Order: sequence, then C-alpha cells, then structure tokens
Amino acid sequence: MVQFPHLLGNFTNSLQTHHLSRAVVMHYSWLLLLVGVLYVLLYGFGQLRNGQLGRQFEYELRKRLFGHWESLSTAYFRKRSIGDLLNHALNDVRTVREALSGGLNILTNAFFLLTATLIMTFRTVSPKLTIVSMIPLLFLPLFVIWWGPRIRNASRRAQEALSDMAELTEESLSAVRLVKATANEDIEAGRFETRVDQIVRRQMSVFRQSAMFQSMIPFLGSISFSIALLYGGYLTVTKQIQLGGFVAFTLYLAMIIQPLQQMGFVFNQFQRASASLLRLGVLFSELPDITDPAQPVQVDAIAGAVSVRLPVYRYPDGDRDALVNINFSASAGETIGIVGRTGSGKTTLVNLLPRIFDPPSGTVFVDGHDVRTLPLQTLREAIAYVPQDGFLFSTTIRENIGFSKEAATEEDIIWAAKNASFWNEIQEFPEGLETVVGERGVSLSGGQKQRAAIARAFLKDAPILILDDSLSAVDMNTEKQIIRAIRDIRQGKTTIIIAHRLSAIRHADQIVVLDDGELIEQGTHEQLLEENGVYASMVALQEGEEALA
Repeated sequence: MVQFPHLLGNFTNSLQTHHLSRAVVMHYSWLLLLVGVLYVLLYGFGQLRNGQLGRQFEYELRKRLFGHWESLSTAYFRKRSIGDLLNHALNDVRTVREALSGGLNILTNAFFLLTATLIMTFRTVSPKLTIVSMIPLLFLPLFVIWWGPRIRNASRRAQEALSDMAELTEESLSAVRLVKATANEDIEAGRFETRVDQIVRRQMSVFRQSAMFQSMIPFLGSISFSIALLYGGYLTVTKQIQLGGFVAFTLYLAMIIQPLQQMGFVFNQFQRASASLLRLGVLFSELPDITDPAQPVQVDAIAGAVSVRLPVYRYPDGDRDALVNINFSASAGETIGIVGRTGSGKTTLVNLLPRIFDPPSGTVFVDGHDVRTLPLQTLREAIAYVPQDGFLFSTTIRENIGFSKEAATEEDIIWAAKNASFWNEIQEFPEGLETVVGERGVSLSGGQKQRAAIARAFLKDAPILILDDSLSAVDMNTEKQIIRAIRDIRQGKTTIIIAHRLSAIRHADQIVVLDDGELIEQGTHEQLLEENGVYASMVALQEGEEALA
C-alpha cells in the first residue's frame, strides 16, 4: 500500500520532465494494479485469520467461565444475581473478543502501514520535512495517557448498567405469573424503563468520551498538513525536493493520519475491553469455599450410614445460629424422617450432608468418615437429592429424568417414572417422554415437577436419597404409592425424608423433630406419640384437619 504515493510521485516527476509515454503509463498502471491486488489478498487473509482466532478465544473464555462457575460453592450464588452473571458471559466476553480480534487486526495493519510510510518518507522524500511535520502528532501519546482512564471508567459504568438491566429482566421473567396475577405489568415496565434509561445515559457518556478522543487525531493531523504545506512548499520552491516528492509526501501524510485514526479507534476498543476484562478478572478470582480435602480418604464404596454430631452451625454470611445441638445416627438402609415448622432448619441440615454448605469439621459423618475428608465427587455421587421445588431443566421429560444417569436406557427411564407415579401422566402427553417442559418445568404442575425430580433421583439409585419436602404438591393417594415404591426399591439404602405432611414419614425407622434449629425429639412414630410432645401435637392437628376436610 505504501508504494502508491512513491509510484505516483515518480509518475508526477515523469510528467513534469515530459518523459511520459504510452509504455511508461502502462508500466505504472500495472504496478499500481499489482500493489492493489496484493494488498487486498493480504488484508483479506489477515481479517479471516484474526476473526478465527477471536471466535476461538470467545469460545474458550466462555467455556472456562462456565466451568469456573460450576466449581464455585452455593454460597457464592446467594450473593450474585443470575442476570448479572449472564451479562458477564455475553456482553463482557463479546467486548473483549471484539477488541482482540478486530482490534488486533486493525492495530497490526496500522502499525505496519505507519512504520512503512515513515520509512518511505525518510528514504524517498525528505527526513527534515518528515520530522517537522510529525511534531504535532508527538502530543498524541500524552493525550492518550490522559484520556484513557475516562473512557475505561465510563465503559465500566455502562457495563454495570447492562448487568442491572439483565438482573431485572431475569427476575421479572421468572416471576411472570406473579406479575400477571397481580396486574403489575405497568410497574415492571416502569422499572425496566428506568434501567434502560440509565444504560442510555452511561453509554452516551462512553460515546462522548470516545468521540472527543477520536476528534483530536484529525485535528492534530490538520496541523501536520498545514506544516507540511508550508515547509514542503518552501522546500519544493527552493528545489530542495522535487515536485513529485512533495506530492508523494502529501499522500504519505494522509496515509499516516489514517493508521493513527485506526489506532485511536482500537485504543477506544481496548479501553472498553479493559473495563470488561477487569470485571471478568473479578469473577475468575473468586475461589470455591468448598473444595476437596488436601489428603482425601479413599473409599471403595459408600454404604449410606449417616451420623450427625453438630453442636452449632451458622451460615458463613449469617448473624445467628441456624442449627443447635443436632445429634442422631442411622445405619445404612434405614429411613430417617425430619419434621418441624417452616424455618426450623430442616433443609439446612440435609444440605450439610453433600456439603452444599460446609459443616464444621468432625460433625457430619458418612460410613464413619467425616464428610470433609471424603472427595467431593465420591460423596456427591453417593447422594441423590430432590429439592422441594423439583427443579427441572428446559428440555424434554426424558432428558430431565435421565439427567442423573448418562447411559440410561428408555426402560430405565420408564421404570423410574413408574415408581414415581408419573408414567401414566407422561403417556397422556401428546409427545410422551419427548414433551418439552419449558423454563424450569413451567408447563407442568407442581406435583408433576416433583414426581419428575423424584424419578430422576430413583434412576440414580444412590446409597443415600434425600427428599426435601418433595411430596408436598402430590395428593395423598399418590404420596402413598411413592412411599410404597421407596420401601420396595430402597431396601438396603438410606433414605432421608423431610415432610410437612406426617403421613410421608410414619414408616421411618427414626424421626427427628426440629424446632428453631434445635433437635427437640427423636424416635419412631409410635415412640414419639407415646411421649405426647411436639410431634404428637402435630399428628393430632393434621388428623383433625383431615377429618374436618
């Protein structure tokens, strides 16, 4: 590309000295065409290669980011919104990729063009004219240093505003049923409009800062042109340089301004990308609170014996004790029922077993091993957990049930669905197992979601099964069928059932009663009735409600 002004300068000199001929014109024409074709080919190859590298970088960064999130503990996600995290994975990663792929391509071309152009002006025109004309452009790095932090900070604030909007959107769409049921669409629209207005204001601030920076480059270039015309004209008139050289230099100067403007554009991109990169760096600096022990205990298999000797437990970010004086044991193959009022610590207790939250050392044991000494993979593979909401993925029923067993056959899935009393309803769906359940199973009823989640747990066939109030949305007849299936297929395996409806745990080998985080009663159903305590009162109350119904 830098050969264009040189060739045109020589052409001008030939024109001035009346040495032009048809052969000379053809010679210069073919040379210019060849230079143009080579430039297009090389530039196109560079664009393609940088685009490929940028997409590969984006893929690797998003994959690594998702893997990092998967490694973090549950406590981290209690402090961060899903919308904000999605904004990191989408906008921040894209901003960095665009700067690296497109920006590096432009920067590379601009650097070589600038370097080659300066070399050509020194060698073929005039070193003095080149140095004098470049004086205004020497102030550009100082301006970059001064203006850079402004663009970076403005970009960071704009990305934070995008995260706020993503957080509100995720929250509002998740609660769309509540919004519609309460006729609050206008309120949600107003909240969203406020967030969008904030984004516009902050992005306009970025554009203003970028525009002011970009405008300085042509301004300094105009000063350089003025100097070049004055001093270059003087050198031409005094015969110190040829007319062709002066013409070539003006073209070279235009070519110098172009890569400087490109560098300014890339600088803007890099400043925005640096703000996103800093936000991504904060994410990657987060470490999981719960990790494998330094020297894990290796076990061949877990039988399922559970023992809890917990004086006190408090959440890492809590200001009060969540559990106090919890002490019970169960042999492998036993069924444990856990009951208590809402907020009494039942879910907290069972979450300590798979180390969703980390118990204090020496307080929770599986097969006599402190859970904190077992490899996380070994511990969690031995536990099937069904949360109260029966969480489902936005895919088919088949994939939701088969999620716990990668190599599950259709017979395995049907077996699990039948034992969860869900198969008959699946057959009534037009698509059967291929029915897509929607976002978090929105197309299914609460009871259907719970049974799909129970089927998934049955399919895993783990030594320890935890049902966290997972029968609350099913009717009593269905509950009896599922409990019967549990007693049949879980023989020799440990089952922990949290229930508000006490009929679900009457058959348990041991029932634990919690109140305000403290274990106040334990024993079999018959033993606790004889004690005539809190459990007996709960049974009497529920039986009275059932009789009244």
